[in-house]
Amino acid sequence: MNSSKKSEITARPIDPGVSIGHVHLKVANIDRALAFYQGVLGFEVIVRMGDSAAFISAGGYHHHIGLNTWESKGGSPPPAGTTGLYHVAILYPTRAALGDALKRLTAAGVSLDGASDHGVSEALYLSDPDGNGVELYWDRPRDLWPRTPDGEVTMYTRRLDLQGLIAAGEQE
Repeated sequence: MNSSKKSEITARPIDPGVSIGHVHLKVANIDRALAFYQGVLGFEVIVRMGDSAAFISAGGYHHHIGLNTWESKGGSPPPAGTTGLYHVAILYPTRAALGDALKRLTAAGVSLDGASDHGVSEALYLSDPDGNGVELYWDRPRDLWPRTPDGEVTMYTRRLDLQGLIAAGEQE
């Protein structure tokens, strides 16, 4: 959309009940993708379609993540400097659950691309085996979010205390 068209649009807020239902990723190899999403992160396979697709979830939902090789079997990640998915963000319910995820990643030898405290959330950044960006995070309670004197939410990027996060995961 060009900027001249954008100024003509009258913004009307989206229904506050809307949420992102799932993400569907193109992968090169279903088994390799499942070794990460199921084997490391712990998602469960709800439906598998041979070596062409799998639908995975947390808690028995029909699927939070779809994985397919329909247009990407044996393919390579897109080159840097191209458009596409920056990352998929997976929201954990508690700091302890995110700490457990960090322990799983460490045990599996998965390296982090980054880790940040954003004030409103704590986040781990990594790549899946196909080079897709993945953010694992938890949100602090809204009443603890940093705010300006006018009450607007403010975010920042600070170093995340990884040892404290692991300790939180061990307490659960």
